[in-house]
Amino acid sequence: QVQLEESGGGLVQPGGSLRLSCAASGVILDYYHIAWFRQAPGKEREGVGCSSSSDGSTYYVDSEKGRFTVSRDNAKNTVYLQMNSLKPEDTAVYYCATSPGDYCSAYRWWAPGEYDYWGRGTRVTVSS
Repeated sequence: QVQLEESGGGLVQPGGSLRLSCAASGVILDYYHIAWFRQAPGKEREGVGCSSSSDGSTYYVDSEKGRFTVSRDNAKNTVYLQMNSLKPEDTAVYYCATSPGDYCSAYRWWAPGEYDYWGRGTRVTVSS
């Protein structure tokens, strides 16, 4: 049974940083790609970034390039989302998601329907 568990969310001031973790069980991340999504109140879930295990490639939504970094530690079966220079508009519940396959689709990684397994999310609030 595949399970994903996010952690690391919380309250942070604008300009601050957070690192979110996504711990996987029931799956070996060496063979899975992992994506991060977020959903703000009243908005649709949007893709933030994706990490391939095949070649280490990563994809990001254009608006977050340079601020967000997805990394993985396959030995710990964990994927991370480092978020810097946080803004109030980054406030959302952040989710990790995965499906079988060791690469992110270059054209569809951002689509929620591409993923079979989801964590329950961790809340990030950016506010002074």
